[in-house]
Amino acid sequence: MGTAKNFAFWIVLLMLIVALFNLFSGSGSTMQSREISYSDFVSAVNDDRVSSATIDGEQVRYRGTDGQDYVTIKPQDSEVTQLLLDNNVPVTAKAQEESGFQAFIISLLPILLLIGVWIYFMNRMQGGGKGGAMGFGKSRAKLLTEKHGRVTFDDVAGIDEAKEELEEIVEFLRNPQKFSRLGGKIPKGALLVGPPGTGKTLLARAIAGEAGVPFFTISGSDFVEMFVGVGASRVRDMFEQAKKNAPCIVFIDEIDAVGRHRGAGYGGGNDEREQTLNQLLVEMDGFEANEGVIILAATNRRDVLDPALLRPGRFDRQVTVPNPDIKGREKILGVHARKTPLGPDVDLRIIARGTPGFSGADLSNLVNEAALMAARVGRRFVTMVDFENAKDKVMMGAERRSMVLTQDQKEKTAYHESGHAVVGLTLPKCDPVYKATIIPRGGALGMVVSLPEIDRLNWHKSECEQKLAMTMAGKAAEIMKYGPDEVSNGPAGDIQQASSLARAMVLRWGMSDKVGNVDYEQAHEGYMGNGAGGFSVSAHTKELIEEEVKRLIDEAYEWAYKILEEQKDEWERLAQGLLEYETLTGDEIKRVMKGEPPQSPDEDDSSDTGSTSVTAIPKTKPRGKPGGMEPEPSV
Repeated sequence: MGTAKNFAFWIVLLMLIVALFNLFSGSGSTMQSREISYSDFVSAVNDDRVSSATIDGEQVRYRGTDGQDYVTIKPQDSEVTQLLLDNNVPVTAKAQEESGFQAFIISLLPILLLIGVWIYFMNRMQGGGKGGAMGFGKSRAKLLTEKHGRVTFDDVAGIDEAKEELEEIVEFLRNPQKFSRLGGKIPKGALLVGPPGTGKTLLARAIAGEAGVPFFTISGSDFVEMFVGVGASRVRDMFEQAKKNAPCIVFIDEIDAVGRHRGAGYGGGNDEREQTLNQLLVEMDGFEANEGVIILAATNRRDVLDPALLRPGRFDRQVTVPNPDIKGREKILGVHARKTPLGPDVDLRIIARGTPGFSGADLSNLVNEAALMAARVGRRFVTMVDFENAKDKVMMGAERRSMVLTQDQKEKTAYHESGHAVVGLTLPKCDPVYKATIIPRGGALGMVVSLPEIDRLNWHKSECEQKLAMTMAGKAAEIMKYGPDEVSNGPAGDIQQASSLARAMVLRWGMSDKVGNVDYEQAHEGYMGNGAGGFSVSAHTKELIEEEVKRLIDEAYEWAYKILEEQKDEWERLAQGLLEYETLTGDEIKRVMKGEPPQSPDEDDSSDTGSTSVTAIPKTKPRGKPGGMEPEPSV
């Protein structure tokens, strides 16, 4: 529809340009004619100096015997025609009515052209919204019919609790009398809150697909435009459309674009965003629940929403859509693998164990990457090796085997990563080491990845201290092997991760006896984005916080250094094993540390990845650069 409108506009614009061209070309021919007085014209006719003449209303245009064109205006009582005929001059006449009509149309052409251009650009400025250039205040909500690709609750997995909360809405839309006869009222609005990629939008579409009612979808950013009052007008129009199509569902995605806390920005009470929010609040509280209009909204920034949006009567049901647990991940993998032929060795539960912290979008991407890798090598189905390689690519980055590294750089990377692995295997509360590699991936020259045995829901102080020790083991290994003067910038990522964890322990989690059980994160100067809010702390407290953070990191470094001294032989063997094999899994790391070959004689090594040993062992999703050694700066 929009393409047809644009095509018609350009056709009309082309016709106007052609008409203007004819106008100016016609006037140009008139301007080329020489204007003379009527008496000179009569003299020229009597002297036989006129070869032809044309009478056009009050104008008389003629061509002289000298080849020059002339024009004159005849008096109303003159007999020009008889004069020309008496002197045997060929005469051509044009209808006066036609000339007047053409003059009127031609005079309007410039005005029509300006109006057309203005409408076109105003329409473009408003994004070609409904109603044309004057439809600024019309709602941008789109009616989702779901004729093809209908989504139901069967397509949503891993968030069973959220589905159960929203099934009431579906049941109300199907059978409202079931609730109304007991005096129950369905919530007017439901707010879906969760991290990005957890399936909030998919869940809203599933509700519409299950209920079989009209589903209007709109983004929060579609309400606000450059003109004041447009957002409020679109909110009113959206609710009018919803009432006409009741029972229905209106889904506002990313509602934090218009629902931010009022008074927190730079604008005053007349700010366009706040006007839009005020109108949304009024409309949500203005219609009755039995009208069958249910508002769904999604956001991953609940903390910035205005409290008036969250009170009972508006978004009075808040549904948390978290990252799935191991059972949920297995179900999600099953949903995304429906159209993917899987090999007999693929175990989705093992893959689910190895992807803690993954969202539904991450798992969908994992299945897609595995299918692409299998297709790249010409397989007919996806194997477990493809899933393992896909996990490595998604979590650690693509391998950069073409990167040229000197033997010295490889050796430093091997000892650095070996330090992480040895300390991680020695400390009992560290997550089990899944894989160690010195193949450059992403922005790191090497990496050690650990796998939590279960989904981690909380951290204890002892676990944090051991994790700090494992994190600082890379720098301790470099200093032990090459001395303090030869330490590189490789531990930069480790230091950043350790500092972040230590500050969380001191500022937020109350794990420092000297600082105490006070949340200093919002008050500690230097950790706020804009310095606003919170409360101030004394210089002594700030100094104490930094001392405690430094103490935790220093103690972790000393602990790692001591472990490497005690297990120097194992550390050396693992570093040499990484130099030889480049990548080792958890079991292979333990064998190499004992001086054994990576693969035991009775194992059948069916891997087709060369020196990189890949087995079906799950791993964790790394946060930041766990164990990653940064590349040396290029000069």
